[in-house]
Amino acid sequence: MYTLTILTPFAAWHWIIVILVVLLLFGGKKIPELMRGLGSGIKEFKDSVKEEDKTTEVKKENPASNSSNTTVN
Repeated sequence: MYTLTILTPFAAWHWIIVILVVLLLFGGKKIPELMRGLGSGIKEFKDSVKEEDKTTEVKKENPASNSSNTTVN
């Protein structure tokens, strides 16, 4: 019930008003589209973070391949 302690400054009727305002602003058809877009954005962000982690691991495993191949005269 830790999450409920964070929300205690707001009563149930506060949340009802917020939901009604959102429905009035965006309409019933637009909200699922917004949530779908938000979900795909979060998925893309997670995928890019995982890809970055993989490239970082490869660089750590092969430190010799990361050094430049320049020669000093």
